[in-house]
Amino acid sequence: MVLAAIATVALVSVGGAQAPQPVDTSSIGPKVGDTIPTFDGVDQFGKRQTLDTARGPNGLMLVFFRSADW
Repeated sequence: MVLAAIATVALVSVGGAQAPQPVDTSSIGPKVGDTIPTFDGVDQFGKRQTLDTARGPNGLMLVFFRSADW
């Protein structure tokens, strides 16, 4: 019953879709040169990393990738 309701809402939304509105990306997210807050997380090897432990001698590049199989 719930699944059917969700599918119905999705169909109605797609059928009455409007043109996407442009997003002003300059007003969201960090800016070049901003200091990021400290963080911690687990890397691909199960080791806990922080901003300081992940940073190397040349700095740090963070890449956020969202795959379709989440």
